This record gives sequence, C-alpha cells and structure tokens, in this order.
Amino acid sequence: MKVTQEKLPASRLGLEIEIPSESTSQAYEKTLQQFIRNANIPGFRKGKVPRQVVLQRYGIRSIKATAIEELIEDSLRQVLEQEKIDALGNAELRSSLEELVEQYEPGKPLTVSLSIDVAPTAKLVNYKGLTAQAEEILYKPERVDEVLESYRERSATRVPVEGRPAKEQDIAVIDFSGQITGDEPKEIPGGSATDFEVELSEGRFIPGFVEGIIGMSVGETKEIETTFPEDYSQADLAGQPAVFTVTLKDLKEKELPELDDDFAQDISEFETLAELRESLEKRFQDEANDKTKANKQEALLEALVANLEVELPETLIRREVDHMITQTAMRFAEQGMDIKQMFTPEMVNMMRERSRPEAIARLRRTMALGEVAKQESITVDAAEVEAKVKEVLDDLEGRSVDRDRLREVIEEDLIRDKIFEFLEANSTVELVPEGTLVKEEPVEMEPTQDDATDTATPSSTEDAVEVGAEPEPALAEEPASPEAAVEVAAEVVAEVDAPATPAEKTSKSTRSKSAKSAAESPESAESEAIAEVEAPEEAAAKPAARKRSTPKSKKDEA
Repeated sequence: MKVTQEKLPASRLGLEIEIPSESTSQAYEKTLQQFIRNANIPGFRKGKVPRQVVLQRYGIRSIKATAIEELIEDSLRQVLEQEKIDALGNAELRSSLEELVEQYEPGKPLTVSLSIDVAPTAKLVNYKGLTAQAEEILYKPERVDEVLESYRERSATRVPVEGRPAKEQDIAVIDFSGQITGDEPKEIPGGSATDFEVELSEGRFIPGFVEGIIGMSVGETKEIETTFPEDYSQADLAGQPAVFTVTLKDLKEKELPELDDDFAQDISEFETLAELRESLEKRFQDEANDKTKANKQEALLEALVANLEVELPETLIRREVDHMITQTAMRFAEQGMDIKQMFTPEMVNMMRERSRPEAIARLRRTMALGEVAKQESITVDAAEVEAKVKEVLDDLEGRSVDRDRLREVIEEDLIRDKIFEFLEANSTVELVPEGTLVKEEPVEMEPTQDDATDTATPSSTEDAVEVGAEPEPALAEEPASPEAAVEVAAEVVAEVDAPATPAEKTSKSTRSKSAKSAAESPESAESEAIAEVEAPEEAAAKPAARKRSTPKSKKDEA
C-alpha cells in the first residue's frame, strides 16, 4: 500500500494512504452484502432481497459511507504494521468525509489523508554538568523530646480538679448552645450539645471559645462572644458573629507519667529510656538525610527537565491523566468509599482538568530520566532485581502480592536510583538552609467532601464549633480489596463520557451495526451511516489504548 508520511506538531504523524482498487471494490461488495443480509423489506425474505432493490431502497451513498469506515480502519491498521509506526491513537481525517464519499468509486484507488498520535521523540539538550540548589534538612535533637512528651500526653491519666477555676490544658465537660447574632439572630445548626468534652488548648476551636471557658468554675454559666473565621469551612457561618451559652459541669486535668525506664518499657520494645532515645535519634537523623537526598534529586530532576525538548501527544497526556484519577479512585475504594456515587461524570471531568498540568509534568520527568538511561546505557541485571524482590517478599510474608508487578516496580526503582547516582556524580547541587527556596504548591486533584456533596450541614456538634473539623466520609459496608478497588476505579473512569478522541469512539462492531440498522430502517439508512463516521462524538467513549478505529474529519468536527 502506497503511503506518504508527514511529521506534524504535537507528536502527530500525517499519513496519505492510497487504497488500491482491489480493496475499494472488496469493501463495497462486502458492505452491500451486509445490507442485503439484514434488509427487512416487505415482500422479500430476509437475506433474499435482490441487489438492485437494496440499492434503490437504501441508496449507494449510505452503502459507500459504511464501506469507507471499513476501508479507513483496515487500511490504517495495515499501514501502521507495514511502516512499523508506533501509533498511540487519536486518528483524525484531514479531509472532509463528504469529499471521500464523493471521490469513492469501487474498483478505483482511493486516497485518504489522516493524522494520528505517535510516540514522542525526546531530546536532552544537556544532562551533564547540571547546577541546582536544594534545601538541606538538618536533624533537630529537640524532636526527640517533643515525641517523648507526646507519648506522655497519650499515656496521661485524668484526675478530677477541685478548688480552682479552669486553666489551659484542662479537660472541661460542658453544655453549650450557639446562636448567630446580628440583625437576624438564629440558632447555629448542630451548634449545641450536652456533656461535651473539650480540651482547653488554643487553636482547636473557633477563636475565643476555649479562651472564654478558661477561668470558669464548675457550675458556672457564661455567655462567650466570638466570630467564625472568614475562611471557615461552612460558607454560611464564615465571618459571622456568634454567642455561645456555656455551662461548665466538670473539670479534669492530665497527670503525666514519669519519663523513666518503666515508661520506655510501657510504650516501646526497649528496656531503658536511653535505648528509646537512641532509637528515636537514629530515626530522625535518617529521616533528615532521606529528605535532603529527596530534595537533591528533585532539584536535579527540575534542572534536567528544563533541558528536555519533547512534544507530548494528546493521547499520552490523557492516558496519564486517567491513570492518576484511577489511582485516586482506587485509594478511596480501598477506604470503603462508594466511588461510583462519588466519582460522577462532572467530578471526573473536573479532576481531568485539574490534573492535566501535573500529568504533563510527570510525563516530562519520566521521559527526561529515560533519556539519561538510554544515552548512558543504564540498566540493572536480573540478579539485583531478584535479590530485592526476595527481600521485599520476606517483609510481606503472608500477604497477597502480584509478583510480576512487584518485579516491574523494583526494576524501575533500581534504574531510577542508578540514574540519580549518575546525575549527582556529574552535576553540582548547592545545599541551602531549610526554608530558603520557594516551592510551588501542587495542584489539588483529589475530590473533597465539598466537591462530592452539595450540602454543608455539619455532621456533628463539633463540626460546627471546631475549626477545620472534617465530616466523616460516607463509607460502604466494607473496604474494597486492592484487586476489586482497581477494577471498580478503572470502570468508573472509563464510563465517564470524557473528551475522548474520535479514534476511540467508532469500532468495527459499530460498522456492522450501521449496516444492519440501515437495512432494517430504510428511511434513516443514509443519515445513520454518514453520522456514524462524521459525528462519532455521539458514540460512547472507549479506553485510550484502543487502536482499531475510524478517524474523524477535522472539517466535519468544525
């Protein structure tokens, strides 16, 4: 088959395919026979309708339009194999379908012009001698004392308080009711409770609430005036003045255990406090070193990506976006959430839009690292991989593990480590103090409770009072297994009527259906046959990996 290729922007390839006369004749005859087999015309048995009657009833144009679908799909598949083109999908006609129908004469060659996404070619302008800055994370000895103190707090016992008013860090048991003040006073939904236990710590509740309780005596009732923060999670309460009537019913204080060997034995596997301290010190030192290493790698990666030249095809971007959303949905499913209810078409499409920049960044990082590995022939041998696999499997003994996937991930990690070893050895990274560099906030792509529901009513009393309190998610009866979560998550994302390309919307089964439906409904035969080629956006979206498909014309799209 004669083919002319043309390189187009955004990793697309233009193809001009000359379909031989024999193929155009066979496609037309095959399509006509489908019409004959499925024709439902009064006075004739099904499958026995004369050829001329079928042509008169349905029209040559509709038969041609259906035959063109087969020609384009089959020819594209043959060309991709013949020319060894690494196509990704998203095929589109570059000429009008109307023109093709007019030009198509069975038994004569037909030239079809289309474009398709292909695997991108990445080029690194430079990957040696990179310079970058990274924040150095230093070990902070005071963290050990902070952790030990937090352990003491958790192990504290509560002792009744007598003969003094409430003070900070006490635990108060209160009755309270809240009301929005102002021009039209009204009760706060969920803003009242009895025997409510609150720790008198600054910052846990809306400003002024805890501070108003401090100094009260058991049995005392008091009105506490306060104002909801402007950024409060419930929009109807944000910035609103309020008054809470509070009665202090009981008061307790924490009694912390002694920080000694007995305490170390109670909360850990260590016999002495010194051993526990030593373990915590090592843990935090390792953590600081790991964070510094991660910062250096991230800085090198940013410098590397800045030297990358690549045009990403839309198909690749969309696949990465949907992979990210599927992973997010999978995490929610594993927590027991009903993602079929949560991940609506509107939600998924919103997530697609939000996550697109991150998907592009991830693809660029992956390609940049891959180019270094390619240029420097960085690989890992099977023995290294198997040794690491065994080590991980030993740690996961008794758990169900996909060994093939584990081996794949481990191999990727080992290669990645070697790439960074090479980059560090051939680059200069200046370590700067923590907090020196300004970092961009990552784009939030995970759905929030506010995104998933239209209501903002607090689910409990504490939600109405506590700043930043999050309502409990709606849980299914049981969390999904990892395998089930993957299946459901992929299904949810695939079902959404996303902005899928025409190449993924029309299939061979559609082609057969068009011939059958045309034969059974002659009054709409021509319009249906053409519509299925010209307007595949009406069809259901199919997974991005599908390649067998009929492309759509850009002119028709316009």
